[in-house]
Amino acid sequence: MPTSEELNSLALAVARDADRQAFAALFKHFAPRIKSYLIRCGTSDALAEELAQETMVNVWRKATSFDPDRAGLSTWIFTIARNVRVDYFRRHDHPVVVDLHDDSEAHPDTSPALDEQVLAHERESRVRMALARLPEEQALILRLSFFEERPHARIASELGIPLGTVKSRVRLAVHHLRRLLDGLEP
Repeated sequence: MPTSEELNSLALAVARDADRQAFAALFKHFAPRIKSYLIRCGTSDALAEELAQETMVNVWRKATSFDPDRAGLSTWIFTIARNVRVDYFRRHDHPVVVDLHDDSEAHPDTSPALDEQVLAHERESRVRMALARLPEEQALILRLSFFEERPHARIASELGIPLGTVKSRVRLAVHHLRRLLDGLEP
């Protein structure tokens, strides 16, 4: 079982040198864990296999964007896996169920370190406080789009507004939220 430092070194070798052996080691370590994670999220076995492979292809392609100072490798990779899954279901217009409180111990080696958990909790608190300060129209759009992961077309239909309006409201709300989080607005 490689240590997190060894995994980081492998990821950096992939980013820096497109090192195929390093990628093979990452694939061997993470692909089964990603597949298990996707299955726990309710994805079928065959689809989980396909999405795990797509995730690892994205890891190869996006390796240069991995920054070990910003997030742990497993956090980064599982975020990619989550996004691949969400994108798949959005493309196929299926609802996505996200369990934000999944404490499963099936993958104890992938859980973030305690300091990362504390930082994540602090970020979550800041986001919740900032969301509470948004106008209700903007908060609703963000909840539907990001937390309930509804496709923009479905949001437009449910709210009875044009698709372009949904997209512009999402952009406006995200921009406003970022400004609140950056402390640029009172």
